[in-house]
Amino acid sequence: MSTKIAAVQFLNTISLIEGLDTWTGCELVKAVPSIIGQMIVDGTVDIGLASIVDAANPQSDLTLIPSGMIGCDGPTLTVRLFSSVPPEQIKTVHADTDSHTSVMLADLILREQFGVNAEIKPFDAREKTGTNADSPEEAWPETVLLIGDKVVVDSPPAVRYPHQIDLGQAWHDLTGLPFVYATWMCRSKDANTPKILEAAAMLERVRLRNNLRLDWLVTTQAKTHNWPADLARSYIGELLKFDPDARAMESVQLFYQKLKEHNILDTAEPKWLDFNQSLAKISC
Repeated sequence: MSTKIAAVQFLNTISLIEGLDTWTGCELVKAVPSIIGQMIVDGTVDIGLASIVDAANPQSDLTLIPSGMIGCDGPTLTVRLFSSVPPEQIKTVHADTDSHTSVMLADLILREQFGVNAEIKPFDAREKTGTNADSPEEAWPETVLLIGDKVVVDSPPAVRYPHQIDLGQAWHDLTGLPFVYATWMCRSKDANTPKILEAAAMLERVRLRNNLRLDWLVTTQAKTHNWPADLARSYIGELLKFDPDARAMESVQLFYQKLKEHNILDTAEPKWLDFNQSLAKISC
């Protein structure tokens, strides 16, 4: 049976998924990030590139696979809080329905940096639903959180939002650490099965190979995603981080801890697959 792997169709995933479709043992399932975690829990897919908070829920019992991540060590560019009022005056955040992690990160940043405990409401940026409006500009609420390609290719009117917060930069300013938005993950009960271990090794090889040809990938994919080539090159090649190293793991631990301290989410301890042990098992 093929290994079903779920991932997002944003530009930021190309270095992790480009070439997976040539692996005969893989079936790539494309989905928005907000549903991938549940797809893994339900067994609809074997592995998914899911929001990091999806593994924070103790009931989910998910294991993080250090074969690749979507993160940053400073500005993210595509995870941004737009506000028509200063951050300390924000009362409600209309949050992009595509994400789980970014919503909780925005909530945390507002609490720790600005002393704001804002109400979070869902907002479909593609349909501009969640608000009542008589004009296109009014369709955008007072404060909105957006993620992904739409921040660049379908951004809200600049005149509407004089105040903007790049959440990756805000986390770095707060902690000095990178931020991890998503990683590969699987159900913990499957983590040490040959199927998952083989897939984890393949995902690592794909990431390392794509890292050597990022410029070519950006050149070929930017237009498909409606990104300006130069901006896409800076975004993928400079801003984003794809290797879940020790600092990234420390950041996940701290993020979970802060979510629990602020009663945003009752988090579990993050569980990481021992990748070196995994490779040794496969070689045997």
